[in-house]
Amino acid sequence: MLRALRPALNALILATLTASAFAAEPLPYNESADARAELKAAIAQAKSQKKHVLVVFGANWCKDCRELARKMAEGTVAQHVAKQYVVTKVDIGNWDRNQDIAADCGNPSKKGIPAVAVLGADGKLRKATSAGELASARDMGEAELMAVFEQLAK
Repeated sequence: MLRALRPALNALILATLTASAFAAEPLPYNESADARAELKAAIAQAKSQKKHVLVVFGANWCKDCRELARKMAEGTVAQHVAKQYVVTKVDIGNWDRNQDIAADCGNPSKKGIPAVAVLGADGKLRKATSAGELASARDMGEAELMAVFEQLAK
């Protein structure tokens, strides 16, 4: 009997450990932040560093948003982003927070999150995702992410 239950028990233990490890990760979106003030600070920083602003729209409940944040913090993607952008993350909750900022940025989250907008150092919209390009970030490799970021940089 125990032998028959062993695979199910192992799966349950693995799922519990995975959920615990996932819960321990820091959440990328500050749900209580003043997103407008953070965006203003990012624009000022971008101006002084002669960079663009990368506004990342998402939510902590979104696995793809958390995975994009993780991938943007390591490897070639992180190097590319750090070289060209000042990054600010905007929490959109359940599409009930910071919608005014999303609208100002071309409403990139209308087809899914995570979504991004690129602003010039003057705060003006340059480009944004519009078709859910990053909505499956957890399944995207570094090359696929780089292709999206390179397209936004044009």
